[in-house]
Amino acid sequence: MKVLVTGGAGFIGSHLTDRLIQKKHRVVVLDNLSTGRKKNVNKQAVFVRGDIRNLAFVSRVFRKEKPSGIFHLAALPRVPLSVADPIGTSEVNIAGTLCVFKAALDAKVKRIVFASSSSVYGDQKTLPLRENMMPHPVSPYGLQKWVGEQWAKMFSSLYGLPVISLRYFNVYGPRIDFDSDYSLVIGKFLRMRREGKPLSVFGDGTQTRAFCYVDDVVEATIKAMTAKTLKGGEIVNVGAADSHSVNELVNLLGGPKMYLPKRAGDVEHTRADLKLAKAYLAWEPKVSFAEGVERTKKWFLKHYAP
Repeated sequence: MKVLVTGGAGFIGSHLTDRLIQKKHRVVVLDNLSTGRKKNVNKQAVFVRGDIRNLAFVSRVFRKEKPSGIFHLAALPRVPLSVADPIGTSEVNIAGTLCVFKAALDAKVKRIVFASSSSVYGDQKTLPLRENMMPHPVSPYGLQKWVGEQWAKMFSSLYGLPVISLRYFNVYGPRIDFDSDYSLVIGKFLRMRREGKPLSVFGDGTQTRAFCYVDDVVEATIKAMTAKTLKGGEIVNVGAADSHSVNELVNLLGGPKMYLPKRAGDVEHTRADLKLAKAYLAWEPKVSFAEGVERTKKWFLKHYAP
């Protein structure tokens, strides 16, 4: 099977590309390298550098490469960045996503798997978070992903292009971004550790997340491309059924810490309901939080620690 991965030079996209190639699929990676890194791209993949906001360019690539399926992971996936730049992030996360869907429709792609986010939920009164809950995003990023899900439903029902939306929950593991102020929390903590700084915790550290190791996320993503139980327009959680506090993460990483005021746009708690993931994908996470953090620490110490 020939597939195309947008954002394939990024954290999750590069792991997905590696696994697809291990499974003997032919893979094309489309990435503008704004946040991804060329060194992350598997050498057996065809790499195309370009921007998903350019419909004419994306259409040419899809027509030339003729992928059967597209994994759409390209995004600016940072809540604080979306708060600081709602227009620029919307251009990528909404307009760019629409360009990918339209180009895929014109190229007669058979299925798209779209990387959405648990940020769509916002702060809910009850846990776990279920796909049928009314979204209440509290950040531009969460709103942008919700809009992407609505486009996914429309392309499935109106145009007959099956698009599956996966709501990722706090993915972590090797290659996680730690070079940016907008990095995900584990990546940011690793950067602070490298710089000899105390780990900065926003709020009191009791906020919890359904951390999910990248290998588990990749497995669910690949299953979504081929699952016959999915017809298009579905939304499926991909996260952990248990959750862990930021304080627990800090303790696993070790070292000094300091507490700062809570950031705008951050939610308090997440925990994934996995009934649909089990029903549609026969999937649930395998890697425990403690084991995943240890694997991530080992990768960091091997590649980046002084």
